[in-house]
Amino acid sequence: MQKFLFSPIEDHTFSIVGYDGDEKDVVIPDNYGGIKITVLCDKVFAGHDEIESVTVPDTVTDMGEFLFDGCYNLKKIKLPCELRFLWGYTFCRCGIEEIVLPDKLASIPPFAFKECANLKRIVCGKGLKKIYSWAFAGCEKLEEVVHGDDVDISPEAYSNRELNS
Repeated sequence: MQKFLFSPIEDHTFSIVGYDGDEKDVVIPDNYGGIKITVLCDKVFAGHDEIESVTVPDTVTDMGEFLFDGCYNLKKIKLPCELRFLWGYTFCRCGIEEIVLPDKLASIPPFAFKECANLKRIVCGKGLKKIYSWAFAGCEKLEEVVHGDDVDISPEAYSNRELNS
């Protein structure tokens, strides 16, 4: 069972503000009543440790704070090609091991991947320009971040660890 709670946004789209479900594979809808969903708000999936995979539709441009916090079994996530903004702590304490960020995402905010204990590799899209301080704080297994040459990386982004990048 997957049940989503929707809320209208001023730009005449919808956001998802709640989730009630027990499925291991979550597929987020791309519309509500024929109107596209563009935002996944704060904490929508927080604490849902039954989730193993998530498919986010290409209509989503923003993903909120603590969105997947505590989703320890989340191993696979398909991000939308239209994603432009991650808010802080989006993937905090989730189980992903590798993630590919889309080309339209311009920055990785502070603590976006905080304490992702299994995270080993990140492939950044072509549009990435900035990785903020502590974006990968507590990611002890992180080995590689693939990004373009012109990315501005805060000295504290990797918790003072040396990585292959």
